[in-house]
Amino acid sequence: MKRRTVLAGAAGAAATLALPRAARAEEPVDVLLVFAVDVSRSIDEDEARLQRQGYREAMTDPRVLAAIRGGMIGAIAVAYVEWAGIEYQRLVIPWTRIATAQDALRWSETLAEAPRVSLSWTSVSGAIRFSRQVLREAPMEGMRKVIDVSGDGVNNSGPPAEVERDAAVAEGITINGLPIINDRGFFGRGPRIPLDEYFRDSVIGGPGAFLIVAEDFNAFGEAVRRKIIREIAGLQAGPLAG
Repeated sequence: MKRRTVLAGAAGAAATLALPRAARAEEPVDVLLVFAVDVSRSIDEDEARLQRQGYREAMTDPRVLAAIRGGMIGAIAVAYVEWAGIEYQRLVIPWTRIATAQDALRWSETLAEAPRVSLSWTSVSGAIRFSRQVLREAPMEGMRKVIDVSGDGVNNSGPPAEVERDAAVAEGITINGLPIINDRGFFGRGPRIPLDEYFRDSVIGGPGAFLIVAEDFNAFGEAVRRKIIREIAGLQAGPLAG
């Protein structure tokens, strides 16, 4: 059976939403940015709400909009992906060009209306693999390609994260990380290694790759804002800076 593209697969789910204006191929952008967001069952409803609120508020923040306007082209394109185990990744909002405050507000409202699904297990490798496909199907050219992975656990489903990380880097993609320190741990146990170390060693990669740690879900919004500004600006710094 012929496999549908991820954009085609998202069309039905997005049909009932008031989507922002889709990006067109003739409209280049400074960066193609995939938000790959963990929705595994270690994240409860309140934490999921804080995650989405963090992205919504960050995209409409005047400092983020100023960073967008300060680019060579003055526009970015974003795609919003949610993921859990190796068998579940979903394109929640397809590629959207953001150049103005109105663009950002429409995108934020679309995310607020999108239904949320939560499933078991955590496949960082699956999230990266799916995000690579989303980038391949982007309908415009970006000067840079970035996958922004946020999550509260290590890979426990599918191949090792390093496999997909290395494949993405070989394609010229930068992967940045936003590990969320979740005090509930992993099925009642702590991770084998600190989550920030895992993201540094096994998830991030590519030119200028970095991570910013959210100490808990309440700190997530501020961490997202700082991270997006840095991704848009393409700042080069150490892997644990920020």
